[in-house]
Amino acid sequence: MFDEGLAELHTHLGGSVASDILWSLAHEQGIALPVKDYWEFDRLVTVSEPRGVPNLDALDAIYHWTELIQSSPIAVERSVHAAIGGAYRSQGITTLELRFNPMKRNRGGERDLDHIILAAIRGLDLASIEYPQVRAGLILMMDRTFDARLNEIVVEKAIKWAPRGIVGIDIAGPRPGGGRYDYTQVAPMVEAAREAGLGVTIHVGEEGGDMGRAEIGEVVESLRPDRIGHGILAAGDPELMAALREHEIVLEICPTSNLLTKALADEDAVRETFRAFADAGVAFTIATDGPEMMRTHLRDEFELLLRIGALDERGAREANTRAHESAFAHGTPARARA
Repeated sequence: MFDEGLAELHTHLGGSVASDILWSLAHEQGIALPVKDYWEFDRLVTVSEPRGVPNLDALDAIYHWTELIQSSPIAVERSVHAAIGGAYRSQGITTLELRFNPMKRNRGGERDLDHIILAAIRGLDLASIEYPQVRAGLILMMDRTFDARLNEIVVEKAIKWAPRGIVGIDIAGPRPGGGRYDYTQVAPMVEAAREAGLGVTIHVGEEGGDMGRAEIGEVVESLRPDRIGHGILAAGDPELMAALREHEIVLEICPTSNLLTKALADEDAVRETFRAFADAGVAFTIATDGPEMMRTHLRDEFELLLRIGALDERGAREANTRAHESAFAHGTPARARA
């Protein structure tokens, strides 16, 4: 179905590395784990319960462990390399963007931030030699719990290392105090990144009801990102969908992740969400959020959407082509057997 290979634009480094690799990295670095058995560890670093997690806070607790294990130059390098190679070998993915927050991998300042970022770039470079079919790039993430200066530093580093494979910026993380997040505070950082030629994608509208919908409106108005991570709360809101369409903002939708985190209640809600966006002419792509952590793969996502009638084969192909076209990573992916 996908002659040009698959494209994955929304996957977190902390959710994209197989458990056995994380297990080895943890032991090589002498990290004290709360479990001693590999299979218990596998459940620790993945969404292992078929019913998913209670909320995004529970998901953040899983990320605590994967980010801790990846908090060294060698661990980041090997993680990036493994994620790109695994994506191509298992799924035929030829366009891949990995996102991560380097400050959540420098052990609170113990590790030099440039060393962490350069390690990720080395992993990217090594993967490009082994898998020249893959067009890949790295997205550096700000965090909603960080103060303005810390987020400024993340963007400054993204701009500094843009010639070496950093292709965009993002912001995610828990809302401080659980209330509405003021996205306007990162507008100067976003504008600096945009002026430097970086792509902009923003996590927003995954959950939070009316508050989440209000945040989408603020992001569209004040940040004007190229893409939005998730954005599913805009479905069914005519004004928000019109704004997304008019500003040509592409959504990165992760169906299985949204089901596992209860952002979407069930498969009926998934189908209704996609049909609302399709009917309104809102552009979207399909992604996993983190295939290893979510115990899914990109092909599984498309099979789910086809099975429940959220997309037909033409719509699936269009979403995949749109992902290739919307990538921040430069170059043209080679054709891969799909």
